[in-house]
Amino acid sequence: MTGGTVDKDDVTLSQLGLRAPGGRDPRITGLSIDSRTVKPGHLFAALPGSAVHGGEFIQYALRMQAAAVLTDRQGAEIAADVLSGWDGALIVAEDPRAALAGAASLWFADQPAHVVAVTGTSGKTSVASFTRQIWQALGHKAISLGTMGVEGDHQAKLAHTTPDPLTLHRVLAEAVAAGVTHAAMEASSHGLDQRRLDGVRVEAGAFTNFSQDHLDYHAGFDEYFAAKALLFNRVLEDGAAAVINIDSQRGRQMADIATDRGLALTTVGTGEAAMLRILGQRYDATGQDLRFSVMGRAHLVRLPLIGGFQAENVLAAMGLCLASGDSADDILRVLPQLTTVRGRMQLVAQRENGAAVFVDYAHKPGAVVAALQSLRPHVMGRIVCIIGAGGDRDRGKRPLMGEAARDHADVVIVTDDNPRTEDPALIRAAIMASAGPDATEIADRAEAILRGVDALQPGDALLICGKGHETGQIVGQDVYPFDDAEQASVAVAALDGRI
Repeated sequence: MTGGTVDKDDVTLSQLGLRAPGGRDPRITGLSIDSRTVKPGHLFAALPGSAVHGGEFIQYALRMQAAAVLTDRQGAEIAADVLSGWDGALIVAEDPRAALAGAASLWFADQPAHVVAVTGTSGKTSVASFTRQIWQALGHKAISLGTMGVEGDHQAKLAHTTPDPLTLHRVLAEAVAAGVTHAAMEASSHGLDQRRLDGVRVEAGAFTNFSQDHLDYHAGFDEYFAAKALLFNRVLEDGAAAVINIDSQRGRQMADIATDRGLALTTVGTGEAAMLRILGQRYDATGQDLRFSVMGRAHLVRLPLIGGFQAENVLAAMGLCLASGDSADDILRVLPQLTTVRGRMQLVAQRENGAAVFVDYAHKPGAVVAALQSLRPHVMGRIVCIIGAGGDRDRGKRPLMGEAARDHADVVIVTDDNPRTEDPALIRAAIMASAGPDATEIADRAEAILRGVDALQPGDALLICGKGHETGQIVGQDVYPFDDAEQASVAVAALDGRI
């Protein structure tokens, strides 16, 4: 599913909250952000991009008989020649992304009665999935939207964690048509910065944690954090609910932002100030027992989830479900039914000697540290860790990835992730420089996984980091089929003589 075009019974431009000079108010037959999908009567949004401004494509939209164009001053200047003799409606907005989001919201109108969103460097996918799972277990028709696409009682594929406004509002409307009443969304920093969630009626937002990521997009840590904070100081309305992990300084800072906005704050963490507080965890090979308190009342629950950090994700999901109207007792009753999100600390294979193989999406230094630290209590022997780093992305995190594996794993294997258009050898070298003298470099990811599985002794565990649920490897401009879970299963079967 793409956000290129939408179709509906035509409405006027003013009914979409847009005003054009001269009182022009044409009837609109659809919305497009891709000039190739423009049809007669469409509103075409020419938005600023990271490489090319959408104003370059206004000429093509006009050839396809667009009735209106939404852009900014730069876009209007780029297309000044073709717009000069055009008698359609031109809307030059200070923030065309916000204007488009508002128009998309009015165009589709229907949204689930309960929508929540979660942001943070790590944990968004798990929190959104756990929230949806709890809702479904309680009898609500629910979906989660994000990295995994749209899952639950309505399903669809998504190109981005937080899709463009046309796709997002279309998905929400289609979900309503399918009977969905509850939706949990991932809110990426890109999506928040680009106003993709504007126009969505979000009744509660959650913040998980904060560490280095996306510094190829954001100018620095402060700008990255400010983008995350947009969920609480712009998207959520006054009086909405905020569920925030306050174990870190950044979490406490986000809690202050939520309080200043007048949001109803629920805090999560291990400290005494946390309203949803982790009191203790006991780990074994198949999961953990979690002791926690809800507003001072202690509870004990069995979670079939690997990784101590999952307790924080579960409590964040619980906070969102409380905010959407479900009772604590009902939520507590269904927590043991939660299942691991695909590619998130997922047990994918087990050797005959008992050693386990896990796949995790950890592709940031903080996430690698958290994954390894959380896996450690479940493992009696050594932890073998396979890491890499994506090309054409934040280069500063590569040595930090090596440090994370060096400091928290027993055996480190450095391999290719998604090199994209960069020289994969240079990416590996940047990681190897800090991965420790005993780290092994194996370029081919399938071979690295085979070697990692082969190294496993009784009581050991292998953690394959970086790609998680992904089913392709990006080399150059091409995507080749590759699934870490599948490769691990094949390696185990081959080494144990089952194939």
